[in-house]
Amino acid sequence: MTRVPERKKSWWLNCCSCCSSTRGEDVEEYTRAPGDRPSGGERNAGGDIASGGHRDGSGDRPGRDGDRPGTTLDDLPAVTPGGPLQVQKVDLLQSRTGENRRSHHTDEYECEDLIVRRGQPFQICVTFQKEFSKNDQICILLQQGNGQAITLPLVKEFDEGNWGCQLAEASGQNVIFWVNTSAQAPVGKYQLSVKSSGGICSDAKLKVYILFNPWCRLDSVFLDNEAWKQEYVLNEIGRIYYGTEHQIGERSWNYGQFDKGVLDAVMFILDRSGIAPGSRGDPITVSRVISAMVNSMDDNGVVAGSWSGEYADGVNPVSWVGSVDILLRYHQSGCSVKYGQCWVFAAVTTTVLRCLGIPGRTVTNFASAHDTDGNLIFDVYFDENMKPIEDKNSDSVWNYHCWNDCWMRRPDLPSGYDGWQAIDATPQETSNGIYCCGPCPLLAIKNGLVNIKYDCGFIFAEVNSDKVFYQRQPNGKFKKVHVEERAVGHCISTKAVGSNAREDITYLYKHPEGSAAEREAVHTAAKYGNKPLAEVDTDDSCDVSLTIESQDGFNMGSDINVRILLKNGSSGQRSVSLSMAVAVMFYNGVCKESFKNETCNATLSPGETKAVGMMIPYSEYRAQLVDQAAMMLTVSGIVKESGQKLAKQHTFRIRTPDLVIKVHGNPVVGQQIVAEIIFQNPLQTTLHNACFHVEGPGIQRPKIVQVGDIGPLKTVSITERFTPRRAGLRQLVASLESNEMSQVHGVTEVMVREN
Repeated sequence: MTRVPERKKSWWLNCCSCCSSTRGEDVEEYTRAPGDRPSGGERNAGGDIASGGHRDGSGDRPGRDGDRPGTTLDDLPAVTPGGPLQVQKVDLLQSRTGENRRSHHTDEYECEDLIVRRGQPFQICVTFQKEFSKNDQICILLQQGNGQAITLPLVKEFDEGNWGCQLAEASGQNVIFWVNTSAQAPVGKYQLSVKSSGGICSDAKLKVYILFNPWCRLDSVFLDNEAWKQEYVLNEIGRIYYGTEHQIGERSWNYGQFDKGVLDAVMFILDRSGIAPGSRGDPITVSRVISAMVNSMDDNGVVAGSWSGEYADGVNPVSWVGSVDILLRYHQSGCSVKYGQCWVFAAVTTTVLRCLGIPGRTVTNFASAHDTDGNLIFDVYFDENMKPIEDKNSDSVWNYHCWNDCWMRRPDLPSGYDGWQAIDATPQETSNGIYCCGPCPLLAIKNGLVNIKYDCGFIFAEVNSDKVFYQRQPNGKFKKVHVEERAVGHCISTKAVGSNAREDITYLYKHPEGSAAEREAVHTAAKYGNKPLAEVDTDDSCDVSLTIESQDGFNMGSDINVRILLKNGSSGQRSVSLSMAVAVMFYNGVCKESFKNETCNATLSPGETKAVGMMIPYSEYRAQLVDQAAMMLTVSGIVKESGQKLAKQHTFRIRTPDLVIKVHGNPVVGQQIVAEIIFQNPLQTTLHNACFHVEGPGIQRPKIVQVGDIGPLKTVSITERFTPRRAGLRQLVASLESNEMSQVHGVTEVMVREN
């Protein structure tokens, strides 16, 4: 393949289709005018490397050292016989194993069309009816849908980051051209045509997909870290974290952004969103549109959410193990896929981001507040007897909540806000009338700058709002009786780069708990809320402290034991009256009616710590559990001597068993291999209507295997045969669903060799 030509740098970096649709004779060479400021597109969030990129991460692209093309226009004859120049054939050189696809990091896409990344040249081969001459007129046309065609004139030297085509090599009637796309080009599917003096050659097969380019320093999503690009753009398998901060679970997810049909499904999402073609080059706009389109609210988007526990007309959200099946169903039917919850919305969003070339990752926030009234505080209301007032408690704390980070520059904001941006596709609250959220710079969230675009206040409340307990007084007004400043925003997690470990990124979202900087961020954010922190009186007497302890994990089928610790920090004796209530909860913080209630009294000497135990038998909670097998213990009380009010809520989950997956034989591309999936029922009851969901990028397309009922303590094993399609380290992911148990997962790695 011919070396890339050296390109002439230009100040004209923010070009669009309207300003670059020029004829060859109109093109001028621009240099930055003295004193001109760099455009927003030149602001660099991650350093400078060359626009291209190789697998070794060096960032050097052929020709950056001044290599010249194999043939220049000056090498060609002035005129050749044969009449007007006519195009006989155009070869896009789109083979997945060819240099175009490999150098653009698109060779993994299971699509036979040409897929390139913007701002980086690619080659095409054009066959004419006669030998090409230097005076022949030719240009390349790229058209997206029914929009205006972008004209790429033949030039001697590229303007860096702009549209153009350049001669690479000529051999008789066959000519290879370099084609360069703008680093701000709208992403999408284009029709390529070649125009010559003899007419226009257009063929429906000449399709080119143009994607964002994290390897191009002029692209707004440029990322100057090869390991990060491998993880956040090219990795097809992820880990999603769930549970509680004390009992963190993980599940594998097949993002499958390169699987057959996924790229077209993503393009269908963009088309259906109605986003203008000219806006498709802006990752800020595109990511915001994605956060709206992945949920079904407003726009019949990809996934319909449900937290009802009833999924008979769809798929239980915990049963999905990847995004591929969801996206293909949506593309084929045009209807929202039932059903999803936060991790499904976030995982599908990660797939869409990575498929388009925007670096993205799935993030889990444990103890995540949902602020419904915009006061940036999580409010809990009790009556005169310290019993929760359910119809007034509209705010909630989710056991965990998943959203996304995506990487981009923010030229629309003051300097300093480039880098990771949070977006959230779960439909919780509207933003400008639409169920979408973000992108919002993590730095703004961390510092409580809730006026920074977009939706910073809502995300800030999720990770750093105070949990305030109010008690109704005899006059009907509410008094603040307790504040938990560390109640939300714990163990914010994502999959680590290059490994399956969990990385804690809480430090990116908030200052250390209790630090002066963290308190300042809370007070800064509160200035913009609708209820200032100092508005409500508080009772400062707190001589008795209350904490709740539970073991790291309770296995499904076992009894649950928790301890409430009371510590007397005063110099006198204290008498405490406690009320304890246990309720099964959905992971989004919504609780069913409590099924176990107890009261007790405790007397503490000065400085004494006393434990109060509570046991919840399996027989009592078995029939109560919902999808996530989570519960909440609410403890409230009063200290007789001081009148101090005590309140604490503690969530915990029941652990489900894992699937065991074994692959037999030596996996080779194109050769069938066998996998065994094993599950043991840990319960003394039958699991009804059990089925497995199985898939893996490059090795197994999404599949559901029905196994029927599984008896008490019985083991079931299924054998699956699959034929790997792509070489390399792959993963096979599976889940099990039944009427009585879900949230059962398994994963295994599969090293596939070339045939």
